[in-house]
Amino acid sequence: MKHFGTKFVLYINYFVFAVLLNTMGAVILQVQGTFGVSKDIAALLEGFKDIPIALASLLLASFLPKLGYKRAMQIALAMVTVVCIIMPYASAFWYFKLLFFVVGVSFAMIKVSVFSTIGLVTDSQQEHSSLMSTIEGVFMVGILFGNVLFSLFINDADTQSREWLNVYWVLGGLTFMAFIVLLFVKIDQSRIQHEVESSSIADNLFTMLKLCIKPVVLIFIGAVAFYVLIEQSFQTWMPTFYKDVLKLPASMSIQAGAVLAGAFAIGRFTAGVVLRRIHWLKVVLGSLVLSAVCVTLVISLSKGVVAAEGTTWMNAPLAAWLFPVMGIFLATIYPAINSLILSALPKHQHAAMSGLIVVFSALGGTTGSIITGNIFHYLDGATAFSLSVIPMGILALLLVLFNSQIKSTHG
Repeated sequence: MKHFGTKFVLYINYFVFAVLLNTMGAVILQVQGTFGVSKDIAALLEGFKDIPIALASLLLASFLPKLGYKRAMQIALAMVTVVCIIMPYASAFWYFKLLFFVVGVSFAMIKVSVFSTIGLVTDSQQEHSSLMSTIEGVFMVGILFGNVLFSLFINDADTQSREWLNVYWVLGGLTFMAFIVLLFVKIDQSRIQHEVESSSIADNLFTMLKLCIKPVVLIFIGAVAFYVLIEQSFQTWMPTFYKDVLKLPASMSIQAGAVLAGAFAIGRFTAGVVLRRIHWLKVVLGSLVLSAVCVTLVISLSKGVVAAEGTTWMNAPLAAWLFPVMGIFLATIYPAINSLILSALPKHQHAAMSGLIVVFSALGGTTGSIITGNIFHYLDGATAFSLSVIPMGILALLLVLFNSQIKSTHG
């Protein structure tokens, strides 16, 4: 397979950071018990992850091509390995702020490097879209693995137990192994070497700013922000929803996040095939409608659910099984629009555009999580999730406008 080594590195790095980033829901659930943190305060953790992602992307996206994508990924993996080794000794909530700050900065370096490298190892829009969907699918498999792994360290009988912190020994081992694998793989940047050498970091930053004034890019970054706002709200607060609203044990609530991630993985792997045969706008608009239907049904079915002894997946409420189905539909949107915008640009501008993607994904994610967390805290979980149909409607409108701009851009 052409560029197999490079693609394998992209898969493994994205997998590892999927595990690290998307244990947020499990951590928010557990710190409420172990450290006595309220829901509205726990929601701020998302900001400690996403704001560093946004700032680091703005500052580093123009610098990474010169640093080298491989070296950038090595630095990111090394930083996260160190902080994971510290976490089993966490004695206060601020340790988690530090953890997600480091993970956020590191992920900015990883994501910009991965998205930029996709352009170096693909030669057509179809190939780019297919690899993008596959990598995003691997990301969802990582989320699934992370939630299952976390659930194995949960002590349902003692909500204040610190046993779950030992999961970070495993996560540190994963990042260290990814670092070792990367040592033996060469990432060829020769296709953009001339542009990298002839431009300064200031030039690259100016390129990013110039991209922001293009109508197609403005609509795109709005769509990305709203999409991630929706996705992150569900992924971060789903374990708490399952525990507080559907009355499931903590370990099952975290496993529910794994089921949702599995649904996302199925959706993204399938998207690589479906998008070759059906126009992307029909696919994503249909997906949004079906996602809204799923949310409405789950909220309706969750009314009147009461806690029961000995609840397992075999006798869980129907809503517990239906909610993750939404992930299959939502999953198609993100890789499809990212691939469209990147494929429309020269390869030497992919780092700048990737930086914008990361920035507005991060801002959307932290906004969605904080809003959902506060509605959860001051109202209830059913209201928090039912209101997601509003950003879904806004996203549908932005995607229609984005399609119109793509058509006019390509003449």
